[in-house]
Amino acid sequence: MTNSSHPRIVLTTAATMMAMIAFASNSILCRLALASGAIDAATFTTVRLVSGAVTLLLIAFSTGRANRRGAGNWTSGALLFAYAICFSLAYVVLSIATGALILFGAVQLTMLIVAIATGERPQPLQWLGLLAALGGFIYLVSPGLEAPEPLGSVLMTVSGVAWGVYTLRGRGNADPISATTDNFVRAVPFVLIVGAIMMRDAHVTPRGIVLAVVSGGLTSGIGYVIWYAALRGLTATRSATVQLTVPVIAALGGVIFMSEAVSLRLVVATATILGGVGLVLGGKEDKRQPTPDTEAAGSD
Repeated sequence: MTNSSHPRIVLTTAATMMAMIAFASNSILCRLALASGAIDAATFTTVRLVSGAVTLLLIAFSTGRANRRGAGNWTSGALLFAYAICFSLAYVVLSIATGALILFGAVQLTMLIVAIATGERPQPLQWLGLLAALGGFIYLVSPGLEAPEPLGSVLMTVSGVAWGVYTLRGRGNADPISATTDNFVRAVPFVLIVGAIMMRDAHVTPRGIVLAVVSGGLTSGIGYVIWYAALRGLTATRSATVQLTVPVIAALGGVIFMSEAVSLRLVVATATILGGVGLVLGGKEDKRQPTPDTEAAGSD
């Protein structure tokens, strides 16, 4: 390892840590806003996506990407909207830790299942990991005294599947920042329509607006840009593996900011799901560098 590589490693490590904290912070900010009644889910999502779109457009103008509109598409914009609105609606009733784990599990399982369906053949240890992750996911949401609220679990699962498919659609994009900017812009009309439909239930406070703007502009918009920068120094397996930290960071945030209790069910499910996904990732051949949109799942 040459001396010239050390600054690059330090920058990659710092960017990776900041991106994981940003992704986990989306769960924390959303739950803080909705649990306190500071804002309703539809308005939170509207402000979040609009703030994200504005932030990314400003970045696009400042980096000379403003003339690259059209990098995204309406299907991806709709998937981004589906992820964001289901995410917000789920966090009306789910704890930060539970929501982040369900989201992360759904994203990763969606991508793994699609990989298998399109011809990838896992090794025996990878099959064991996949079955363990599925088992942990089912255990987490199965009925019982400590089970999360069913509708919230379903909504967060849908959110994770939408984000997983959105991520897969972005595979190989040559300019992920431009594509993400375009997709955020295309998601705005969808959320404005839903916001108008749910206007009767709208309620807003300054605190709720601030939390939504921070979630959209900082931890989503700028968070994605930092993540794309980190990906330049990460291999595919490493970029996927570091995302195992997102539910853990979110759970710690729930304990610190909302005094959420961590149940035995959540601990067991977390260990099983993350351990299973870790087995799958560890068995992959790491022959290529990641494409940013492919590896940006799980988090948000």
